[in-house]
Amino acid sequence: MVKIVIIGFSLASFTAIRHILSNAPGTEIEVFTDEEYAYYPRPRLYGVLSGESLPDKIVMYPVKWYEDNGVKVHLGASVKSINSKNNEISLQNGEKVHYDKLLLANGAYSFVPSLKGIDKKGVFALRTIDDALAIKEYAQNKKNSVVIGGGLLGLEISAALKKLGLNVTILEFAPWLLPRQIDSEGSDVLIGEFEKMGLEIKCGVQTDEIIGDSEVAGVKIKGGETIPAELVICATGIRSNIELPKKVGINVNRGVIVDEHLRTNIDNIYAAGDIAEHNGRVYGIIPATTEQAQIAAANMIGKETVYNGTVAMNSLKIVGIDLTSIGLVNPETKEYEQIREVNADKCQYKKIVLKDGKVLGSIIIGERKSIKPMTDIIKEGVNVEKVKHELLKEDFDLKKWVETG
Repeated sequence: MVKIVIIGFSLASFTAIRHILSNAPGTEIEVFTDEEYAYYPRPRLYGVLSGESLPDKIVMYPVKWYEDNGVKVHLGASVKSINSKNNEISLQNGEKVHYDKLLLANGAYSFVPSLKGIDKKGVFALRTIDDALAIKEYAQNKKNSVVIGGGLLGLEISAALKKLGLNVTILEFAPWLLPRQIDSEGSDVLIGEFEKMGLEIKCGVQTDEIIGDSEVAGVKIKGGETIPAELVICATGIRSNIELPKKVGINVNRGVIVDEHLRTNIDNIYAAGDIAEHNGRVYGIIPATTEQAQIAAANMIGKETVYNGTVAMNSLKIVGIDLTSIGLVNPETKEYEQIREVNADKCQYKKIVLKDGKVLGSIIIGERKSIKPMTDIIKEGVNVEKVKHELLKEDFDLKKWVETG
């Protein structure tokens, strides 16, 4: 029976483990992580930060669950190197572990920009439970905070800080919030709701410097304005953890380069999730991670499966507001048609992007019933020319239309 070793305890690791247990019971699996916790969903970190959740409450399954299913879990076990010729990994403590197949699922790290003053006390990034606990502790008795970055991470962090009683200012370099997921009109709808929550938002601004002596006292933006803050959190994206594989001759670019089987240039080493780059793209989204992990796992247990990429999709709650972004939402050329429906009072916004009668992308804010049928329309390439101006109407039964053709 093949022995599979997994580096990192991420969503990709968890998904791969579940797939292997279901499809190849008895497979020997060992997972190594430098954290002291088994897998937990990163979106639940905001609850730890706000004080609404405890660390052990966000862990998906305790270590005993894995052990009961024959999976050996090594917490606090940092992998130092990979010897691909001998099929073994070396841990920081000197221990060597053999593998037949190796899955790189150690994800990414928080990108922190090289701003002047970035090394001051009171500047954080959020990626782990330990990060959340450190920020929460430091925030005690603080009054003002700044979150650099108005993406998904930045908005959720801001809401959590607000629950801790801090004043929060969000700084976003792009002209609108969530520039990867929505457009300026959708951003305006969200900003209206966020301001009702007491969040201050500044878009189209560039952070220039973090001021203060040894500790943070404020953030200066280009143009001269200074925003007071004793706490600053950088929510400026992630970068794939490529240093370990790079050292052993695994091909990397922005991520670890994989083929259609999620295999690296070394035959028995695979990668999935935030560390993987397929066809020049590191997705960094949950649907791609789960799909990649399942396909990598299938190939590692000898069931050849091909990965053809993932339709870009985010469907989640942002500070309690439903938001879904599918496919192409911000086309840069004029051959695309864009249709919108706005109801700011209900915090609702819908948009579709079309070409040749087919929907290539959609934004849905404030409701959920349209998500699945709209996703089906996009994935299946359904021609909607005859009903395109009805698709987004509140009284149009999109689900029924899709089902009846």
